[in-house]
Amino acid sequence: MGYPNRPGWQPQGPPRAVYASASSTNELAIAALILVFVFFPLGIILGHIARGQIKRTGQSGRGLATAALVIGYLPLVIMVVIFVFAAILVALGVK
Repeated sequence: MGYPNRPGWQPQGPPRAVYASASSTNELAIAALILVFVFFPLGIILGHIARGQIKRTGQSGRGLATAALVIGYLPLVIMVVIFVFAAILVALGVK
C-alpha cells in the first residue's frame, strides 16, 4: 500500500469527488416568521423549536427564528401591559 509521495505508491481506485453540502435554511424558521403575522402564539412556539433545531443541525435561519420571536413577543408584552394597566384602574376605582 504505502504512502503518497513515496516510491511505489499507487492510488486505490478512481478519485472520489468531494462535495461541500450547502447549509439549508430551516423550514420551521421560515414558517415561524410567516405565522407570527397570522397567529402570533404559534409563531412563537415554532420560533423556539426552530432555534433548537438550528442549534443541533447547524442549519441557517437563526435570524429568521429570532425575528419571529421578537415580532411574536411584542403583541404579547403589549397585551400584558394593557391588562395590568386596566387592573390598576379597576383596583383604584377609576370610572
